[in-house]
Amino acid sequence: MIFNTKIRTFLLLASIALIYLLSSCSEEVVTRFKPKPYSFGKSNHVVVIADKDVWEGEVGDTFRYYFSSAFLILPQPEPIFDLKHFTPEQLAADPIRKELRTYILLGDITNEGSATAALMKENIGEERIRSAKEGKKYGNLQKADKWAQGQLVIFMFGTDPSSLIKNIQVSYPSVVKKIQEGDKKLIEASVFAGGENRSIGKQVQDKLGIQLRVPKDYFLAMDDPELLWLRKETAEMSSNILLHKLPYKDPAQLSYEGFKTLRDSIGKQYISSSIEGSFMQINDISLPMFVNPTQFKELYAVEARGIWELTKDYMGGPFISYLIHNPETSELFLLDGFVFAPGQEKRNLIQDLEYIISTTTVL
Repeated sequence: MIFNTKIRTFLLLASIALIYLLSSCSEEVVTRFKPKPYSFGKSNHVVVIADKDVWEGEVGDTFRYYFSSAFLILPQPEPIFDLKHFTPEQLAADPIRKELRTYILLGDITNEGSATAALMKENIGEERIRSAKEGKKYGNLQKADKWAQGQLVIFMFGTDPSSLIKNIQVSYPSVVKKIQEGDKKLIEASVFAGGENRSIGKQVQDKLGIQLRVPKDYFLAMDDPELLWLRKETAEMSSNILLHKLPYKDPAQLSYEGFKTLRDSIGKQYISSSIEGSFMQINDISLPMFVNPTQFKELYAVEARGIWELTKDYMGGPFISYLIHNPETSELFLLDGFVFAPGQEKRNLIQDLEYIISTTTVL
């Protein structure tokens, strides 16, 4: 009788242990194979993970100087990126903070008391750390989908504060480009949320010999023998695209003055307000206009950014333009996007126009 009781007790305890073991294993398996959540957040938003003293010191000042510098070029200053700072402890305190889209971890990997350094070491690896210490004293690492799908995490590290500052200064252009490339899918989803206006797209192709993805909410405001004007109107803003084709005659057409002459002539001929005698022109006195050579789908082009205004009126805003040379046909194509949005932030509006223009293919 006593023997049977001991056996029953043993079997009961063994069953409890087995159930606990299976339960623990199940939790581990579920955790391991649980699908990652999808990241969320707006374009141009960057979360910076850094120790409090780093963010509030010279390193943080340098980072903000570069990564929240002015976006080129807008009537009122707006930053390239909207920055949000978390310490590693704040990041760990709320799981939802790990589901945002874009992160930069910023830290000195030799600081043994740094929570950020500890987090970075888990991901960077000993070989990369050793290489940094023996080489230029800093480095970067990019990881996709670390805590959530569609996520970009960039580790910017140094072996002391001065090398970390050097890393920010040197790596800034490539890091900005990487973040903006990652934002393109989000911009595309927003711009073409309602679909495409294929009817206008066909008119563009038939008339100008280019393919352009036109969002559904744009309409054809003007169909002139020499110009197509596409517009999107809301209560807050007007978004516009001018498409123009002209003969290529001289390299001077692709210069600063050549571009300005072309755009101002179009503005004077086609764009005005209700005030008699008003017309659109480039304002490169209040703010500079930037005209730079570039490649557009393997064709030589100049990119221009600046602000426009209406003479005799109080209207103005930013523009982004590409003047593209097609050597096979000896033609130039002007793709010009401009915004009128008084009292509104304009950075994202210009980026939307830039993305739409980037879908152009010269046939």
